[in-house]
Amino acid sequence: MPNMLELIRASAVPATLVQSAAKGSLALPPRDMLEILVYLAGHNPVFGEQAQLTLADWDEKSSQAMAADPHAPKEVLEYLISPKNLRPALLPFLLENRSIPEAAIAELAASASRESIEVMLQSPRVSLSPRILNTLASNPNLSGIQAETVKAKLASPASDPPPAPEPPPAPNPPAEAEEVLPAAPAEVAAGPDDVLDEELTAYLTEHAGEIAAEAEKPFQPIGGIHEEILGTEEPLAKVAAAAAGAGAHAGEGTHTVVHKKTFLSTDEARGSALQKISKLDVKGRIQLAMKGSKEERSILVRDGTKVVALAVLESPKVTDGEVEMFASQKNVLESLLRGISMKRRFIKRYPIVRNLVCNPHTPLDISLTLMKNLLIGDLKNLSENKDISDTVRKLAAKMFKQKRDSGKK
Repeated sequence: MPNMLELIRASAVPATLVQSAAKGSLALPPRDMLEILVYLAGHNPVFGEQAQLTLADWDEKSSQAMAADPHAPKEVLEYLISPKNLRPALLPFLLENRSIPEAAIAELAASASRESIEVMLQSPRVSLSPRILNTLASNPNLSGIQAETVKAKLASPASDPPPAPEPPPAPNPPAEAEEVLPAAPAEVAAGPDDVLDEELTAYLTEHAGEIAAEAEKPFQPIGGIHEEILGTEEPLAKVAAAAAGAGAHAGEGTHTVVHKKTFLSTDEARGSALQKISKLDVKGRIQLAMKGSKEERSILVRDGTKVVALAVLESPKVTDGEVEMFASQKNVLESLLRGISMKRRFIKRYPIVRNLVCNPHTPLDISLTLMKNLLIGDLKNLSENKDISDTVRKLAAKMFKQKRDSGKK
């Protein structure tokens, strides 16, 4: 007797049953249900999207069991290891599954996020594969430390003997034979500026290729310069008019006193920051993003040059409150929003997670991954938010209903 998957393949079941299958509602073992969902996600134009949503929220333990099973259906493993479908919690299991070809892991390595790269570098299988390591070495998301780790793994074959232990230190000579040496100068503790310089140097080194390629690219904020200038022109015009008026009356008396402003208004300061930033090349803007003021970071985070915008997140001076605001902005690069999601320091803060999921410009895979962390009230609001994609809204509605129903029991 044919099983359910064979019947679905042969279009021998009613559409209502296929719809239930796409929602994961059939009374079947998890293994069979996963295989059906993967088939629907890849082959059914009507219920494929629903199947993808169900897979993205499928029980983690049964998904991990399937990911680790070398006898799992090939189509299921190919779906799970695909970069566009990958769930981070499954990656350690998928990497060690010998039924997944090395070529599939290499394909993932070419574009994996830094978080996934970190998991891959801890995998014994990846560490023993020159092919995967060489692909990782060309990944543009690789951090400086990760690049050095890949290089070390490539230079140290598994067949190399372990390094010999260091010999124990020689015993001190007798007291009478000790040579009195001048005291070494005391080390000076690194100050805040030294720490900032170290962070800046590391970032410039890590992204040297990108910086060289876009060295002369001017400041072009996402959304256009007018959004930043809006609200500053009128106050600045008033200041200019006042200055002109003062000059016009200067001839009326010989003792006219010109009072200089000690402080700039917020609008004037913002205008000054824009003028300063517009004169800088890419390297100069990166330095300002890492070492500048909160006001300057709020402008540079919108820089259309990716390597500049991401430098804001690397600044030791950036606060969680600033990042919470960045996560809600629609006039930033998608790579900036993805960068926020990749930093554990930021993703531990619930307001940042909520803002990312609710931001229609957040990449879909990030929104779907983070959504499970939302509280029931935010899920309800998300399910009614017409600005976000249908995929996110539908999954939010499903998760809201599940949490609401489980709370009633």
